[in-house]
Amino acid sequence: MPSSRIARNSLIVVGLSAVLSTGLATGTALAEPPNIPSESTARSELAGLTVRADGSSTGYSREKFPHWDDQGDSCNTREVVLKRDGTDVVTDSSCAATSGTWKSPYDGGTWTASSDVDIDHVVPLAAAWRTGAAAWTTAQREAFANDLDDPQLIAVTDNVNQAKGDKSPDQWKPPLESYWCTYASMWIDVKHEWKLTINSAEKTALTEMLDHC
Repeated sequence: MPSSRIARNSLIVVGLSAVLSTGLATGTALAEPPNIPSESTARSELAGLTVRADGSSTGYSREKFPHWDDQGDSCNTREVVLKRDGTDVVTDSSCAATSGTWKSPYDGGTWTASSDVDIDHVVPLAAAWRTGAAAWTTAQREAFANDLDDPQLIAVTDNVNQAKGDKSPDQWKPPLESYWCTYASMWIDVKHEWKLTINSAEKTALTEMLDHC
């Protein structure tokens, strides 16, 4: 793991402890994934990514990316993101969200039941597998699937997330065109931080999405 990631993880742990220590009711101190790069940084990171045809999906399964990990205080990764991305989220003693409001940036939908919300892996696990993660250790894949440091996890409308599946930006984009710039910036940063490759169609789509910034 790069030293920059270790340092950033340490900061996230401090921030996470602050969020979890606020009690059962939480607000929106972090209403979106952390460390979304600026347009200029995203363009620079995109230029540095290796362009290569995607590998095979052979051997892939979600079980090879263990998630949702225990994050302390009875909360797992999903529950932490629900707290972070929601408004006035109230949880019970097991950290399950019993009430709150979530606005999905992908489609603008607003939900008051956590069951209507999915935690999306911005770069899907299967897409990561095809672009480098097949060669990782299970520990590396687990870290990727539970990444609270980079802009990789976000609370969104469940059926929109299901429509996305494991598609890359040349195959699927958020329904809200106004979010394309942010989505592309998040995707690029995750691929940059985790040293995953992109294919040529994906790079073209990302470039066009950044033109919406």
